[in-house]
Amino acid sequence: MNTIKTALLLGALTGLLMLIGGLFGGQQGVVIAFIFAMVMNFGSYWFSDKLVLRMYKARPVSESEAPELHAMVKNLALKASLPMPHVYIISGDTPNAFATGRDEHHAVVAVTEGILRILDRDELEGVISHELTHIKNRDMLIGSIAATLAGTIVMLAHMAQWAAIFGGASRDDEEGGGGIIGLILMAVLAPIAAAIIQMAISRSREYLADAGGAKISGKPYDLAAALEKLSRASRAIPMKANPSTAHMFIVNPLTRRSLMNLFSTHPPIEERIARLRSMRPL
Repeated sequence: MNTIKTALLLGALTGLLMLIGGLFGGQQGVVIAFIFAMVMNFGSYWFSDKLVLRMYKARPVSESEAPELHAMVKNLALKASLPMPHVYIISGDTPNAFATGRDEHHAVVAVTEGILRILDRDELEGVISHELTHIKNRDMLIGSIAATLAGTIVMLAHMAQWAAIFGGASRDDEEGGGGIIGLILMAVLAPIAAAIIQMAISRSREYLADAGGAKISGKPYDLAAALEKLSRASRAIPMKANPSTAHMFIVNPLTRRSLMNLFSTHPPIEERIARLRSMRPL
């Protein structure tokens, strides 16, 4: 059911991209947007993990550089019956983590320097187990493709905004375009629609990853404590994160109050903590 739901949601993102193409160029724009979406989906499958890692300047760390972290990831991956993922570290004080990669054989677990400083061993095991569950459930590819499509939609919406301001949409409706009104509506509504679709993809999967992480580590209370620490620290030390990739992190890195934050890609942290604390240690 989750696979079907995700396919439908990703299809909705592609459809939104085609709608934007129609507003820019009529029927020809729809065809171009469809081809563009297919190319993007293909490119996302092979390269999205590299793009996200490069975006956050994540660096791979060897076993000799981070022996304790490598040992922890290796032990938990064995418990989860997964191949050992690559381990990356992101510079910065904001504590957070995410997983990426097209499948379990090309997976990456990335953590920030900040998370290594503020979490104890049991809490960090809970976080790593959460990310390994994303790998096991194949959430990373879905999230990466959604991030790529949503980021493109937001970029096109900004282009539409400037086109409307400078009269770039003066074509008649007879030529197939949506006109200046369509561009203005797209500039306002497209980013919100992309955020809603991302939210629908991400929220249910975060609950599943929390439950799976608690099962792998056997420490639901420690994962709950980690989420509490991460949420509090993320508000105190905001992260310069791209909104199109916010759903990939274990806690929402975006802390500024804005219209887009009304459509958070993460379920309420209080609800996630309550669910974990209702579980029995395994």
